[in-house]
Formats: sequence, C-alpha cells, structure tokens
Amino acid sequence: MAEEGDVVSKTFRALVERADRKFARVRDFPSYGRAQGQHYFQKVFKAYMRLWKYQQEHRTELVKAGLNRWEIGEIAGRIGQLYFGQYTRTSEARFLVEAYVFYEAILKRRYFEGCKVKDLGVRFKELRFYARFLLVSLILNRTQTVKVVVEKLKALVDDCNANFRETNFKEWKLVVQEIVRFMNADTTFTIASARPFRYSAIFDCHPSSVQYVARFHAKKVLKFRDAILMSYHRNEVKFAELTLDAYRMLQCLEWESSGSFYPKHLAETKENGVVVDYSGTSGLIDMKLVADMTDPTLPPNPRKAILYRPSVTHLIAV
Repeated sequence: MAEEGDVVSKTFRALVERADRKFARVRDFPSYGRAQGQHYFQKVFKAYMRLWKYQQEHRTELVKAGLNRWEIGEIAGRIGQLYFGQYTRTSEARFLVEAYVFYEAILKRRYFEGCKVKDLGVRFKELRFYARFLLVSLILNRTQTVKVVVEKLKALVDDCNANFRETNFKEWKLVVQEIVRFMNADTTFTIASARPFRYSAIFDCHPSSVQYVARFHAKKVLKFRDAILMSYHRNEVKFAELTLDAYRMLQCLEWESSGSFYPKHLAETKENGVVVDYSGTSGLIDMKLVADMTDPTLPPNPRKAILYRPSVTHLIAV
C-alpha cells in the first residue's frame, strides 16, 4: 500500500510539473489577436484536465501522502485563470462562466482558508486568487459575490500585515482601495434595482422581432465583430487595468445569456459519505473546454480588446 501511495504521489507531482511548464508558455500571451497561440492553449487545457481528473480519482491517497488543500486550490485557480484568459481572447461567455465556477468552488470549499500555513508564498497565492475572482465576478455582475470577496480580501491583507511585518503589503492595500472606490462609483452596487448593461433579447426587444433579428444575422447584412476599448485619462476609477468606462462598454457589447445557458450540475459525494447537492455554479467542478455551452438563441459576442493607456506600438499590434 505504501508503494502504491508513493507511485500515486510521484505521478501527481509529475503531472503538476508538466501542466505548470505548459501554463508558463501561455501565461504572458497578450489578451488580444485572433487565435494567437491557440494550439498552445489546447495543450495546456488538456494537461490540466488530466491533472484535475487524476487528483479527483486519487484524492484519498494523495491526502495521505501529504497533499495540502491549498495545492488543490492552486490547481483550480490555474484552471479558472485559463478559462478567463480564453474569455478575454474570444469574448465567449461560456469561458467566463467556467472561470467563475472554479473560483467560486475555491471560495466555498475554503481551499486556502483555515490551513493555518505561515507561508508567505501561500498567502500571496490566496491574495492573487481573490483579486482574479473579483475581476471575474465584476464582469459577470455578481454583486453579492464581489462584496463577500472584498471583505475577505480586506481581512487577509490585515492578517498578512500582522503576521509578516517584514513584508510590505502596500500594493495589496492599493488593490483593496481600488475595488472599494470602483464599487462606490458603480451604480449597480449602490442601486439595487439598477438594470444590467448587457443587451437582453428578452427585455430589450419585442418577442415578435426575435425571428427578424435572426434572419438579419443569417443574411450577414451587418455584423459587429471587433471592438477596441481603451482609456488614457489619469486617476480614473479602475480595478486592475479595467477602468469604469471600459467596464460599462464591455458589457454594453455583450448579450445577456438566457437561463438555459447555465446547466445544472450533479450532486457530489464527499469522502465521508455525505452527499451535498451543488445544483448551482458551485457544483461538481468539471472542465468543459469542448462542451457546447453556447446559447443558440443569441448571436456571438464581438471580440473585445481592453487596453489601459496603451502605447502606439501596442495599439497597432491589436
């Protein structure tokens, strides 16, 4: 049994190293351009798909061999990061939803919380996870999730300041200030009844015109396929490199998906035998790179490149 557990652990570590090497190749790819390096993304997705499946099938043996919960969270976070990267390159909402699924699962299963690891590296991984989850939640208009994650980020920054006094967390304090300022400026956080910016085929056009719109697109009369959103103003309200005006324009150029777009997940059986029904986005985490999650009732979203104070060469490259 010990030898079997050792083999499982070594295989898992080898899969992690392989996936990390592939991830390093695509991490710095620009989030614009048509299908740039797409074959690399396919390879890295397959590597993480294999890794994720392996850790699910051998979770008991890996935990006995010393696998930490934060390591599972890091893998899930990488997958969420890949999905979000695909969203920024393609503007396909299914990738944004999948990124949210993985990030929300990390939060609700507390992969980083409660581990009591006095490891600065692990704490930085958790900080980066919260920042990425905030960006995904903002774009999806998950207002309540944003508020929850902001409070957790604030608490974590305070905890890091208290336990790692020799390290300067000024950068992360600025991140907290940015998101708070963003929330205060955006009316969707202050007005409960504020309408989303995304165009809704249900609310924004009469039902009788839906067939006409479909015929209009089928005949290729006119299609809005690409957009460049940029900003040059100083001291703008922003989070990361997403300014408030670009955030609003981004959503104005997307369709609001129908309810049928979000599939229900099956219940997951935990190791202790307790069955928990995750029927929403917190469901059984499963990679769906090839799954058909597109909404057949809506045209595709136009591709969007978001640039923050770009140089001339940067703008030309887009």
